[in-house]
Amino acid sequence: MLVTLLLIAATGIVSFMAFSRASLTQRLVLWPPAIQRGQAYRLLSYGLVHADMQHLLFNMITLFFFGRAIEGFFAERIGELGFALFYASALIVSIAPSYLKHRRDGAYISMGASGAVSAVLFAFILLSPWSLIFVFIVPLPAILYAAMYVGYSIWAERRGNDNVNHSAHLWGGLYGIIFTLLMEPRVGGVFLTRLLHPSFG
Repeated sequence: MLVTLLLIAATGIVSFMAFSRASLTQRLVLWPPAIQRGQAYRLLSYGLVHADMQHLLFNMITLFFFGRAIEGFFAERIGELGFALFYASALIVSIAPSYLKHRRDGAYISMGASGAVSAVLFAFILLSPWSLIFVFIVPLPAILYAAMYVGYSIWAERRGNDNVNHSAHLWGGLYGIIFTLLMEPRVGGVFLTRLLHPSFG
């Protein structure tokens, strides 16, 4: 789980620094005009900064609990840096639709690792659909949580009255599933078998 811990450490350190340095946040967030001027690194760096402590903690706690299992899964198939590749590509893929939609909007910004973390979470759910996930201390089967998460994200995205990029959550989750199936196609059959034979734990 070394890569998971390094990602958490890097994100935590940069986010903490950015909380008190607005200029650092401005240099790292996803801002379409800057990307069009050649600052393509923002397609990754936006995942290192967060809006506030709650935003940061939610993402990093989720990454800690589910990243460990997914890191091991990918390490066995594409090497020790496989999880880093997955995480980085999830940052890009999850934000790409939002960037394309707002590429001419100079007022648009996005930040946070939520899209990549959603990819990790949904990869885990694909591997273990009946594992219990604790949501506000209430245990829910992972597959039920996934259904609620997707439903809420679609509803909230359509309402569009908050500052959360729900689109990135949805695309990140979908990417997590697709990437996992590409790395190990047999996971699809195992998922269906497990789905039809509930075993909570």
